[in-house]
Amino acid sequence: MPEVELETLRGLFQLVICKICGDIHGQFYDLKELFKVGGDCPKTNYLFLGDFVDRGFYSVETFLLLLALKVRYPDRITLIRGNHESRQITQVYGFYDECLRKYGSANVWRYCTDIFDYLSLSALIENKIFSVHGGLSPSISTLDQIRTIFRKQEVPHDGAMCELLWSDPEDTVDGWGLSPRGAGFLFGGSVVNAFNRTNNIDYICRAHQLVMEGYKWMFNNQIVTVWSAPNYCYRCGNVAAILELDENLNKKFRVFEAAPQESRGAPARKPPPDYFL
Repeated sequence: MPEVELETLRGLFQLVICKICGDIHGQFYDLKELFKVGGDCPKTNYLFLGDFVDRGFYSVETFLLLLALKVRYPDRITLIRGNHESRQITQVYGFYDECLRKYGSANVWRYCTDIFDYLSLSALIENKIFSVHGGLSPSISTLDQIRTIFRKQEVPHDGAMCELLWSDPEDTVDGWGLSPRGAGFLFGGSVVNAFNRTNNIDYICRAHQLVMEGYKWMFNNQIVTVWSAPNYCYRCGNVAAILELDENLNKKFRVFEAAPQESRGAPARKPPPDYFL
């Protein structure tokens, strides 16, 4: 039987249904800043859109904190999978090396990447907001098709599962286009409009791309990118954002900056390479 990986978030805490967060990328002290701005779990419900690890100095601490919160408050925090929740990607962009350096073996990395395989590929909020890490797939036109994807596997190099995690919206593309990332596709406004209309959803919420202002609407507010790693890679100078939804799905963006330097630990290595997938 295929595994269901489309989660529906319902019956959540008081007036605020949930707060949606984009990429974190191992920036542990900025994650703590995010919780200061957004509120502590379980008083606040959170949906994280993936890319918890790689590039930052503290991928281990970041993912294990989020995992511990998921174990302690399973109905208050939802973690979906990003393209960096992958064995292959984490061996190149920091998480694997960090585990070796901190623990002297690859066991922690191996356990964490096994957990990655169980993360949902997307989330549906009140049947009106479709949330995913990357974007859409040319082989998927309905939400029910996402429910049929077998997710308990390493992220493949192509196909629907890969494309949900790797694709990007693009203003200069009308339909579908080749992605410079080498995985997934670029997709235009006509694709987004058709998907939203077919599935009767208000808009798509995704992460995956650095946004200097923390969030960015495209295609007449049909899709929004949320980015939650301030001063990305410790040098980009961007702010970060959280999307807050109330019981009527009214939207409010909370923008925040990186944690002050005096609250951070000493970095364990040089900044990661110039790579912005």
